[in-house]
Amino acid sequence: MPRLLGVEIPGDKRIEASLVYIYGIGPKTSKRVLEQANINPDIRAKELSSEQIGAIISAISGQKVVIEGDLRREIQGNLKRLQAINCYRGLRHRRGLPVRGQRTQTNARTRKGPRKTVGVIRAKD
Repeated sequence: MPRLLGVEIPGDKRIEASLVYIYGIGPKTSKRVLEQANINPDIRAKELSSEQIGAIISAISGQKVVIEGDLRREIQGNLKRLQAINCYRGLRHRRGLPVRGQRTQTNARTRKGPRKTVGVIRAKD
C-alpha cells in the first residue's frame, strides 16, 4: 500500500480512485491532480514510482488543496463558531438535529438516533 501525505491508499485500485481515500480530495480534484502531474489515471497505485508519487504530492500542494487534519480542524472550527454565536444552525448542531431544513416529525433518524419510546407506567391497584 503506497503512502501519500500520511494516508495509506489502496494499491490494487486505479490511482484515480485511490486518491479519493485522502480526506478532502474528491473525484474531480483527483483527475485535476493527475493531469497536472502528467500521470495516467488508469495505472494502479502500487505501480507508482517514487518520482510519480513526488509529482502527485507537489501537484496537491501546488493547488493549495486543504486536506486531512487541516480540513478537519477548519470544519470543527466552523461548527464551534456557529455554536458560539448561538445562530440557528449552531443550535441545531448542538442539539443533534437536522441543520438544513429537513422535517423532523417522522424522519431524521440518522441525525436523531434510534427512537426512544416513552411509555406510561400504570399504578397497580
